[in-house]
Amino acid sequence: MCGIVGIVDAGGVSFPLYYALYALQHRGQESAGISTFDQRPYVHKGRGLVAEVFDEQILGRLRGTVGIGHVRYPTTGANLPENIQPFNFVFREHTLSLAHNGNLVNTDELRTCYEQDGQIFCTTTDSEVIATIIAHEIRRSGLVEEAVAAAMRELQGSYSVVLTLDDALYAFRDPLGIKPLCIGRTNTGYIVASESVAIDALNGTLLRDVRPGEMVKITESGIRSTQIADSDRKAHCMFEFVYFARADSIIDGTLVYDARRRIGEELARGATADADLVAPVPDSGTAYAIGYSGVSGTPYLEGLMKNRYMGRTFIMPTQAMRESAVRIKLNPIRKHLEGQSVVLVDDSVVRGTTSRRLIDTVRDAGAREVHLRVGSPPIIAPCYLGVDFPTRSELIASARQTDEVRDLIHADSLYHIPLEKMVEAIGIEIGHLCTACLTGQYPVEVPGECCDHRCVAFRRDSIQTRLDLD
Repeated sequence: MCGIVGIVDAGGVSFPLYYALYALQHRGQESAGISTFDQRPYVHKGRGLVAEVFDEQILGRLRGTVGIGHVRYPTTGANLPENIQPFNFVFREHTLSLAHNGNLVNTDELRTCYEQDGQIFCTTTDSEVIATIIAHEIRRSGLVEEAVAAAMRELQGSYSVVLTLDDALYAFRDPLGIKPLCIGRTNTGYIVASESVAIDALNGTLLRDVRPGEMVKITESGIRSTQIADSDRKAHCMFEFVYFARADSIIDGTLVYDARRRIGEELARGATADADLVAPVPDSGTAYAIGYSGVSGTPYLEGLMKNRYMGRTFIMPTQAMRESAVRIKLNPIRKHLEGQSVVLVDDSVVRGTTSRRLIDTVRDAGAREVHLRVGSPPIIAPCYLGVDFPTRSELIASARQTDEVRDLIHADSLYHIPLEKMVEAIGIEIGHLCTACLTGQYPVEVPGECCDHRCVAFRRDSIQTRLDLD
């Protein structure tokens, strides 16, 4: 999950990094950190939201014209202070800082290998493994390009990475492009971030996505690109479009809001209920409900009001915390619901406990019927690549038919968008989307799981070429 950002700006980067991380807060709420460089590294990180970790005085001490930032939700590595990113290393008079979004599936194997060679690890994260490989190769060859190529050959899983080596910013993305990463230009510099909303927060211009398998080097003089690896397929995470990314983000050429609106339209075409109103589960269900209303003709009317000061319950670490937060986060609008037949539209059903609680809330507020429409197909398999889906036994749809799930969550009817319709609405070919949680077919080799793995070719003949991005 997590959110990463890197900025080069002649006017200083601490405040721009803060604003960018604020825009990416939805990607992680456990901790935040910033690392900058001005002859030496300056670092501040801590547990909590961005606004809780930083203030004006702290940001004023983070000097430099290059830096990176991170907001964390843990999928590998416990909730420990030493796991808060960015990570910083000093070797051979160089300073390396690194932040990572994604999840490796061969962390233990790589850690064991490097420990046998004498490497000591200070954290329990896969991100430190990435940093170790890169630092090791830079010590050997002195070239970041060779270091990233070595990392891509060894890493299995998802990773978008930003790093600084002294006063230069680098960013790279795994050859399948599982996790998002994009490049923007600001009035006084450049930015690379998990989502385009971070660029918008700085009044910048989105230039393009970092290509899968590409590494970019960003300095005050511009951007240079090296294509490190090529794959005959992509595996962009479908859950970014369905739930995780902000609706106003553009990811791999697709405006997330439009994808969700089109999914809502397909939900109405697939199973329109005889209802008095269509209501979203805010906020991720809003675009779906608008699309559903437009096609079905069912009036759009909010039935649940969100407490804007609550974070995202899905990414809270424990089920008990998620269930408690739902009660505070969403309050029914009784005047809209009393005596009504309601179509409730949500992005996904994972464990089912939140869906059941929401449906019970709407029904207790006086709704006559509650029909649930879901913007993703049933989630039947765990995610090993960076979205915190639990084990199969905790996934309500893993071993149940739709009518069984319907009864368990107390809905009058339940309809999921079919896989092919969801893919069509997103606008990315099915061969280039990761849908492993929906199909059980993984884009990388995962022990004990089925794999739809195809070739990744590494390009040794790549030469840095200045990109004319203006």
